[in-house]
Amino acid sequence: MDDLLEYEGLVYGIINRYSSYFDLDDLYQVGMLGLIDAYKHYNCNLNTKFSTYAYYYILGEVKKYVRESNLVKVGGELVKVNQAVERAKEKMSQTLGREPTLIELSTFLEIDAEKIEEARIAALDIRSLDYTSEDESNDLYNSIISTDNGMKCEILDLKMALEGLNSDEKNLIISRYFNDLTQSETSKELGISQVQVSRKEGKILEKLKSVL
Repeated sequence: MDDLLEYEGLVYGIINRYSSYFDLDDLYQVGMLGLIDAYKHYNCNLNTKFSTYAYYYILGEVKKYVRESNLVKVGGELVKVNQAVERAKEKMSQTLGREPTLIELSTFLEIDAEKIEEARIAALDIRSLDYTSEDESNDLYNSIISTDNGMKCEILDLKMALEGLNSDEKNLIISRYFNDLTQSETSKELGISQVQVSRKEGKILEKLKSVL
């Protein structure tokens, strides 16, 4: 058990993103259950680091807890801001012929840009926490449990590195590499300039390379 305590940092790294909605001590207990389960199933012959292997067990337990708890709530003010932003986006998009930038929304709604961004992130967090599908119910967590050949350790390490990005960095990577948007399209979606997209993308890729 003492050896497992060396991986407390990994547990906290996963559960901290949910600490705004759930009790940290409860999350810690759930995360440690995942860590212990990973220890029981780990096979050193898999050629995968234990921390990488354990990551998905911990994440799986935490996501299961989140789904079953169904206690996620967002402040009423942020809900109203997000609703106003969505209505404004629709109206302004028709007028501008494109999606408005964050600054344009802020000016139109007379709401501070930081408050709009806070509401947007809160909404994204809720969608992320509540998101379930048949694919997710048979996700990496279950795949690792059910099969020994698993995924290549390089892929697991990459996915773990991606999880370590902040929300803005994730949004940019999702736009560029998952939604296959150009830098120009990404700049419009994120409300920043194309130059900023290019610079941020380069820094994120370097960050991922350093982790891998």
